[in-house]
Amino acid sequence: MRSGSPLPGFSQVTLSGTREAPLRELAERLGDRAHVVTANLGDAAEVEALPKKAAEAMGAVDILVNNNGGPPLRDFRQVDEAAMLAGLQANMIAPVDLVQRVIDGMVERRFGRIVNITSASVKMPLPMLDLSSGARAGLTGFLGGVARQVAGANVTINFLLPGAFDTDRLNGSMERESAARGVDKAQLAEERRKGIPAGRFGTPEEFGAACAFLCSAQAGYITGQSLLIDGGTYPGIV
Repeated sequence: MRSGSPLPGFSQVTLSGTREAPLRELAERLGDRAHVVTANLGDAAEVEALPKKAAEAMGAVDILVNNNGGPPLRDFRQVDEAAMLAGLQANMIAPVDLVQRVIDGMVERRFGRIVNITSASVKMPLPMLDLSSGARAGLTGFLGGVARQVAGANVTINFLLPGAFDTDRLNGSMERESAARGVDKAQLAEERRKGIPAGRFGTPEEFGAACAFLCSAQAGYITGQSLLIDGGTYPGIV
């Protein structure tokens, strides 16, 4: 992404994901300064090509937001070597690779914002999410040191740790759980909301606003930090 004005906060933005149709729909809403590049972060060759395609579409990359879905829920006994390698590729190796490919340009231009979407499970690991928690914690540790190397060039690296947000992924997981337990989905959703001090799920708009702030010029003194957004679910103070 490049900083500027026609889009709120940006002059141009590249949207990337595995499903082209929803990306095109969003790009149409954003206008002609939005570009679409499909890529699968589980494929090393596509990760390598992504920054080049983004640069061809819009020029220099000043802001990078790394986000990828986590591995499927499974008991740790069922996580074999192939699954571990795939999880690490998607949730640790690919984000680091993308950072490596864009960060020197950010340093040269004396501006860069990198935000990595991880998970609340980095601070509060959950059963069945062992691979996701491990890979994302590894990403946090790896880039936490890098953040200190580039801070003097006005390049920041931070992490957003979402809890339960009202998304398709959350709804899908509740549908599977309700079917497995024989519990009504609405009842299950109410049970989950009761476990959140805020009493509700987060909204995509709230999440987007937090991410936009970390990408802004005003957040230049924040780096190497993990911002937990979970409605107060995590009981700790650090």
